[in-house]
Amino acid sequence: MSPLPPPESRSHALPAKKSPPLRKDAQRNRDLLVAAARELFAEQGLNVPLDEIAKRAGVGNATLYRRFPARGDLVEAVFHEDLTAVMAAGERARVAQDAWGALTAYLEGVCALLARDRGVGDLMTTGIQGVPTLDAVHAHNHATLSDLMRRAAADGALRTDVVTEDLLFALSALGTSLPAIESIRPGSWRRPLALLLASFRATAQHPLPARALTPEETARVHRELGGEVPAG
Repeated sequence: MSPLPPPESRSHALPAKKSPPLRKDAQRNRDLLVAAARELFAEQGLNVPLDEIAKRAGVGNATLYRRFPARGDLVEAVFHEDLTAVMAAGERARVAQDAWGALTAYLEGVCALLARDRGVGDLMTTGIQGVPTLDAVHAHNHATLSDLMRRAAADGALRTDVVTEDLLFALSALGTSLPAIESIRPGSWRRPLALLLASFRATAQHPLPARALTPEETARVHRELGGEVPAG
């Protein structure tokens, strides 16, 4: 599957938060901050110091905190379109007749996005507080995977002893390494993803050594992984 579609073709995006129009100079500063944050989040992940973002944008720290009082506000502004694109891809996958093919294509598209942007990878594989669109995406992603897995199991393509949390946990583990894999050899992340998906095929079914994580336990894992992202 090719990467997720460009912003102009995304039909299922969540509406952005409405706010009063800004003065031209304020809007320019906001745009500079969002552009700088996108670059640095992609390069270094979500832990990048906010002072460094302000410096790259060429504005003062006070301007940054006036426009974005919390880190989550800046993350929301930077990644809103990317996150809603994931939801659009999920909507397309849900209506496909071939559940296994749709599951594979959906995850390839998501992983392509994670591989090229470390910031998106941090968002999708950890639990970051204060990003409303991310909360919606996590819920939508869970529903999409659950639906596709249920249908694929009914079709005889997916093993019957796995649950959504099994796949989410495995994807989180893989997702953290995708940007590094992409930087060494572009596109080579498709191999570990294919191996991961092969382990979920019905032909690979064999007794598993422990029970699956519950949704609550999986959420706790994500919060642990995202616990070091500073709030400010």
